[in-house]
Amino acid sequence: MLMKGHARDLLTPLDGGAPLVLAEDRYTILASARREILSIDVSPDRPEAQQLVGIRAGGESRSALIRIMADERTKGSPLYLILDDYAGASLVAGWVWSRWVDDWAALMQQSGARATSGRRGNMEGVCSGFAPGSSALADVGGVRTEEQNCMAVPSLLNPDDPDGWHTLAVQEGVGMRRARRIDVWRDGDALIIDVGFQDSGTSPDGGERIAIHEYHVRARAERGELTDLVIDPRILPFRECPGAVAHAEKMLGTPLHELRAQVLENLPGILGCTHLNDVLRSMAEVPKMALALPH
Repeated sequence: MLMKGHARDLLTPLDGGAPLVLAEDRYTILASARREILSIDVSPDRPEAQQLVGIRAGGESRSALIRIMADERTKGSPLYLILDDYAGASLVAGWVWSRWVDDWAALMQQSGARATSGRRGNMEGVCSGFAPGSSALADVGGVRTEEQNCMAVPSLLNPDDPDGWHTLAVQEGVGMRRARRIDVWRDGDALIIDVGFQDSGTSPDGGERIAIHEYHVRARAERGELTDLVIDPRILPFRECPGAVAHAEKMLGTPLHELRAQVLENLPGILGCTHLNDVLRSMAEVPKMALALPH
């Protein structure tokens, strides 16, 4: 698996002037079918990133990031966000093969990729969508792929807002993309947070991309704490998946900078959705982003 990450911080001036790029980072990771990092290149270069080689995606990679890339975490750099996202994005990436080949599940089993999901391939209890008794579960904790929901989606690019996204790579053949958007602005002393999240893959017929996950989240923070949260689960693979939304209110009152750890602690297993948790955790970036906003 070849994964390319690209992220930037962009400030839109109040006077209507041209947007200002405050920070921009990229990486390229070559990973095994078991999601182990075989090589990594970072731009601008951070030599310490080479210590991530050999680390496997998941709890291991996130623990390693906290230890190895501590300065990036403290700075709230775009690089840290996309490296932290390696765990979740690489987990869902294999889904795109289900659009291209008939024996996707068998291929996942043969390559060893399935064993990196859930508990060595057993998905029961991993999240709300795979709660015991879920329609998503097959025998021995497998996934009933024939029950999955997905939808064709239009391009994220808006011709009326050409600076709204950095350049998105053109994917030919089998390709998966996780797209994130975190917009932040002030409302008096409060912060308004608008988050978009989409996992989509290429289609073998060359048509529109096919999305398997899409969330839109609107939130408000006062004095650094999350005070309001509205979640719109737009596209999810199984009918049980939206059940995680009701539990997300447990995060109200949490300091934004603590969300990365607190989401994992308060929304484990069937209380959460792996991908909604990724959305909520990403708002830990907001306090650093807000420092660039005028008062």
